[in-house]
Amino acid sequence: MTSNPASYRATNEVSHLRCGRHWLDLSFPRVMGILNVTPDSFSDGGQHNALDDALRHAEQMLAQGAAIIDVGGESTRPGAASVSEQEELDRVAPVVEALVRELDALVSVDTSSAQVIRETSALGAGMINDVRSLEREGALAAAAASALPVCLMHRQGEPQTMQQSPHYSRPIETEVAEYLAKRIEECEAAGLKRHRLLIDPGFGFGKTVEHNLRLLKRMDTLQALALPLLVGMSRKSMIGKVLGRPVEERLHGGLALSALAVERGASILRVHDVGATVDAVNMTWAVLQEGCFQDGSFKHQEEA
Repeated sequence: MTSNPASYRATNEVSHLRCGRHWLDLSFPRVMGILNVTPDSFSDGGQHNALDDALRHAEQMLAQGAAIIDVGGESTRPGAASVSEQEELDRVAPVVEALVRELDALVSVDTSSAQVIRETSALGAGMINDVRSLEREGALAAAAASALPVCLMHRQGEPQTMQQSPHYSRPIETEVAEYLAKRIEECEAAGLKRHRLLIDPGFGFGKTVEHNLRLLKRMDTLQALALPLLVGMSRKSMIGKVLGRPVEERLHGGLALSALAVERGASILRVHDVGATVDAVNMTWAVLQEGCFQDGSFKHQEEA
């Protein structure tokens, strides 16, 4: 049995998130569009490396309803090689600057590197999305100094090895919740205010298909942390292994997972296929929230 998402958002300490010069309303689920500027990301590597291509793709995702554009310059797919801070910065900095300047977009930067956090925040980025939960040297101090919100993600291992027989000695939802609770405490102790934090269960990061399915089914366990939940399952191998689909045919499975995530309290869905996901999220939310649909439009869309 899942918890009521309305009651989750009532206890969530963060309903409106200050993201640089933007405010993000999290009283209803939002969609984050993925913009990888890497040559080796598992789904779209090499497709948006040129600045003009990246801008056009971001503009399309914003038009389709993305509230946030998440820019990444280091692939974290299983087996991915690491890159230097300077190479990562060279990839993402021009894109962040252009998105802010030309599209006035709310930009999240998918990074674990202190230098990238510092320099992209100065360029106008509004959020840091770190799969390593600010554990790299200098990242926590850089994030605290940036005054930006930060998403902390659970993972087991590093990308090069994380899918080599991942194992948990206790129920995965328990270990994920305990890790995130501990990391939240450490971030607060270092000067990051709790109201600036989001959490991500880390689907696919050191987890088998069975782990991922159980974690989603029991994701309401994380509601006890009372922070916004960011979820990323778009096109991931868990869909391919369950349905027998290649990367380019995983949309329908991903939409089902997005709807289930919203039902279990997700505040942000990080996806490749923005338009379809926005429709799925809005339809799910219309069912869950009686009365939010009126005269052909959502009340929250009129108020945003």
